[in-house]
Amino acid sequence: MGLSASSPAATEQPPNASRQYQTASPPSECPMHQEKMSGCPMHMKTADYRTENTDDVPAHQERAYEFVACPVKSGAAQMKDDIDPSNMMPPPNQQPSPGQPFPLSTVREESSIPRAHSDKKWVYPSEQMFWNAMLRKGWRWKDDDITSEDMTNIIKIHNQNNEQAWKEILKWEALHATECPCGPSLMRFGGKAKEYSPRARIRSWMGYELPFDRHDWIVDRCGKEVRYVIDYYDGGAVDENYQFTILDVRPALDSLSAVWDRVKVAWWRWTS
Repeated sequence: MGLSASSPAATEQPPNASRQYQTASPPSECPMHQEKMSGCPMHMKTADYRTENTDDVPAHQERAYEFVACPVKSGAAQMKDDIDPSNMMPPPNQQPSPGQPFPLSTVREESSIPRAHSDKKWVYPSEQMFWNAMLRKGWRWKDDDITSEDMTNIIKIHNQNNEQAWKEILKWEALHATECPCGPSLMRFGGKAKEYSPRARIRSWMGYELPFDRHDWIVDRCGKEVRYVIDYYDGGAVDENYQFTILDVRPALDSLSAVWDRVKVAWWRWTS
């Protein structure tokens, strides 16, 4: 079960359907940003339709673009923009932890994943945010021989995993390109590391390893919520593209449409 096994057969996808979903742009506040209006009404912001629902947006996304590195900004200007004028301090989740052994970057990278009900994209955590999040989950850096370079690599692996997961979702969503020409967007997601999916459990009964992590991603398919299950398996050594995870991505079997998609793809694999 690898990357190819988690997605529909390429020969059966509508031409360019997946590729048309994967355009990216610089941060909106960057001087080099060229604002483009999508022709799709689902992506247009109007006074009475599909305004951004902040209930679905994690708190760390609300000010995320303040920390996205812009190619034409100087480092000094970036640091100045990071300061909260109300207290002249960076946001709490970007502050170094007590006793932290080395400084970490607070720069955040914009993903290629559209954020639902918004004209923005999801933004990945900085090294400092990731460090603080691990501490909150009980990790203690003194127990590991970790360096600042390790944290840089961890962030790159984390971001690459998410980009690859979205590409796999786009392959499934290409089956619905006609009904959703605007392309899908990500509403929310959550980790369920210890809640193994039925598919993962069946594989373990057959002698295969259990995934080391699981996420559920909720995708907006032009107004319809679709849940995807992503199992993460250890794929060995990290390659030059910071990939080592084998992803098993598929729509959850919680709707007739998802069941039909899974049946079609299974049939294509058996008959191709």
